[in-house]
Amino acid sequence: MNLYNLGYRLFRMPWELGPRKELVELVTSGRLPAGRAIDLGCGTGANSVFLAEHGFDVTGVDFAPAALVKARAKAAEAGVSVDFRRDDLTALTGDHGVFDLLVDYGTLDDLSPARRDLYVRNVLPLTRTGTRFLLWCFEWAPRRFDRWVSFLPIAPGEVAERFGAHFTIELLGTSGAPQPRRLVAGTAAYLLTRVS
Repeated sequence: MNLYNLGYRLFRMPWELGPRKELVELVTSGRLPAGRAIDLGCGTGANSVFLAEHGFDVTGVDFAPAALVKARAKAAEAGVSVDFRRDDLTALTGDHGVFDLLVDYGTLDDLSPARRDLYVRNVLPLTRTGTRFLLWCFEWAPRRFDRWVSFLPIAPGEVAERFGAHFTIELLGTSGAPQPRRLVAGTAAYLLTRVS
């Protein structure tokens, strides 16, 4: 957490890319109508601000205070209201309520397997039947190097294993066949829909 906070305070992080492509396409096409949304691991708030600009009632959650300072400034500059909260997605505090849309760009895949279990337990109560969940992640079969640096991407099939009992799962797209010689070997985006 301290490294993230320091990074947000001193630098522009590599994932600060503005509102993400899949989210923009789903909202502007009407597939995701305005409603109550939560941005899980919102960082500096680009996705949160985009959603608020498109009529969503948005909560943004992150554990890095420096990210939230930037996010609040971004929302103020855009003239939108977003409820930014500091919290830990593996141990949520307070009553956040339920949402029509959950968005996660690169938070779940940043957690250890045990903390991913906690994440799922904490995120499920934020949903109800019909809730949509846009999940973007690094995804490939973990390599020896990944284990050595203690970074485990989402393994193929892991999204279905973790969420399949509660959601229907649509693969929106991938970066293509994994490229094992690249540092980032692959990515995937999913749209999940909560079932009863």
